[in-house]
Amino acid sequence: MTDAAAIGNEVFDLLVVGGGINGAGIARDAAGRGLKVLLVEQDDLAGHTSSASTKLIHGGLRYLEHHEFRLVRKALAERERLIDAAPHIMWPMRFVMPHDAHLRPDWMIRIGLFLYDHLARRRRLPGSRGIDLRAHPAGAPLAPRFRRGYEYSDGWVDDARLVVLNAVDARERGATVLTRTRCESVRRERHWRAVLAGPDGRTEVAARALVNAAGPWAAEFLRDRSPVKARNGVRLVKGSHIVVRRLFAHEHAYIFQAPDRRIVFALPYEQDFTLIGTTDVEHTDGPGTARIGAAEVDYLCGMANQYFERRIGPADVVWSFAGLRPLLEDESDDPSSVTRDYVFELDQVGAPALSVFGGKLTTFRVLAEEAVDRIATALGASRPRWTAGAPLPGGDLPQADFARFLEVAATRWPWLPAPLRLRLARAYGTRMRKIVGTATGLADLGEAVLPGLHAAEIEYLMREEWALTADDILWRRSKLGLHLGPAAAGTLDHWIAAQRA
Repeated sequence: MTDAAAIGNEVFDLLVVGGGINGAGIARDAAGRGLKVLLVEQDDLAGHTSSASTKLIHGGLRYLEHHEFRLVRKALAERERLIDAAPHIMWPMRFVMPHDAHLRPDWMIRIGLFLYDHLARRRRLPGSRGIDLRAHPAGAPLAPRFRRGYEYSDGWVDDARLVVLNAVDARERGATVLTRTRCESVRRERHWRAVLAGPDGRTEVAARALVNAAGPWAAEFLRDRSPVKARNGVRLVKGSHIVVRRLFAHEHAYIFQAPDRRIVFALPYEQDFTLIGTTDVEHTDGPGTARIGAAEVDYLCGMANQYFERRIGPADVVWSFAGLRPLLEDESDDPSSVTRDYVFELDQVGAPALSVFGGKLTTFRVLAEEAVDRIATALGASRPRWTAGAPLPGGDLPQADFARFLEVAATRWPWLPAPLRLRLARAYGTRMRKIVGTATGLADLGEAVLPGLHAAEIEYLMREEWALTADDILWRRSKLGLHLGPAAAGTLDHWIAAQRA
């Protein structure tokens, strides 16, 4: 991997600060339009907000209540486009909403689902319908009082891998990507001059334009490290999730209505678990301090217990995580009602600077497209948009058919244990061949450092995907940490250190 010292004398067209989904998406789009791009991230890619989402590609059904029709339409239009681009890490999912007439009347839900079905064109996702929970498989785990419900479509995504794949594509289109590299300051001269601090010390680079995609750090970056004055503020809202042992055997997801007018999802997760979230809690401390609180755990357990017959408590939580949504500052007293849409601030008093405020996972591609449109115009670049039909690395599956791809993988590598073959296919798509290659048996993949994790895969992640630590591999490039237990990280870190010695 490139280090900061190696690029000290270069002039880039674009410096992107922030290696979450928006920064990685912008870097990819810009590199594909021929711009010379540098992306810097102070920690690991997707190290914060972008790996702490509810893992959904969705329009945002509840946003309709806040009259966010433009945002919902935009997100709905992106669902199938994204699934086509990376069907190994994104796929359709059916959601079940048990009806509780005390919270929202039947007519309101029907109107909302009608709009959800028709605000944007669907090709592969089936529409909504009413269901009898006494006969539907999703009714079995629910409390007997729930007899009727609704079913609709949205999508699932491996959020952290989505970020990494955008960064991989950006690099392969010519971008330079530096992780564990903090942009300490920027100053305007003829170009932007940025001081970067990485593992090998400090260096200074030049760029014709700057993008601030620092997410929760966006306002702080402008205030403390740049001469640009922000017109918008960032409101940090913490969203927390819990993971428990699997509460149901089918592959449907649930959307539950809460008495406080919020909604909570319960999702099948990593074969053996159920993911429950999220909360909306104002966060007034620093951007790097988000942790789930005991009250949030109680809230999520309580929500699950209102709907599922099997009760859970804090002792049943096997993992939890929290992330900060960097939302646009507004006057709302309710964090749940703050818009998830985004705005740009373009400062052209000299070398241009574009700051990104807000946004959501589902709209990252169109956000990136609009951001690069603005920067390209400011730089006098004219290459057209290109990402709408372009697959992400590993996503070039014929007809975007993952099931067929898995069958081909089973024929090509019959010696791979089925669970490992499925995991590799899901994580890497067609690029699993870069790991498996011409191997004819498990021994050819090198040492089994941990159950199901071989040296060939670890080396690939370190070489191609900026993985440096056990946490990078066990919790962001995969979710093996959930399956292997707390001792796995120490074993893996020890192995990584031995390879560097």
